[in-house]
Amino acid sequence: MNKPILVTAAILGLLAIILGAFGAHTLKELISIESLKTFDTGVRYQLYHALLLLFVGESSLIRPKVKKVIFYLVAFGVVLFSGSIYGLATNVLWSFNFEAIGFFTPIGGLLFILAWGLLIVNFLIINRKHN
Repeated sequence: MNKPILVTAAILGLLAIILGAFGAHTLKELISIESLKTFDTGVRYQLYHALLLLFVGESSLIRPKVKKVIFYLVAFGVVLFSGSIYGLATNVLWSFNFEAIGFFTPIGGLLFILAWGLLIVNFLIINRKHN
């Protein structure tokens, strides 16, 4: 399971850098400063969670089943959270009204919270087993 996690992490990181550059160099002329800050939030959270997946994929301290659940929580979290933020921030550029799917943002955020919480529980259980 580590290879798919690491490949996904690398892809998410690559896309975050590309989207960040796109926002900084292209979008700044097309959307408001406030929308650009919103877009940047999506990029930052995507990059943070790409780094989390790199850690999860390489860590021997995380049980394989927990790795798998964290992987799915983070992957879907990025799609729902960052993806909806990208749509909302660039809403003026599209004929589709992304405000209609704005409810996905907090669901993605909840998936991120669950992933981090599961990581904490995993570490607490491992700590107990070693004591």
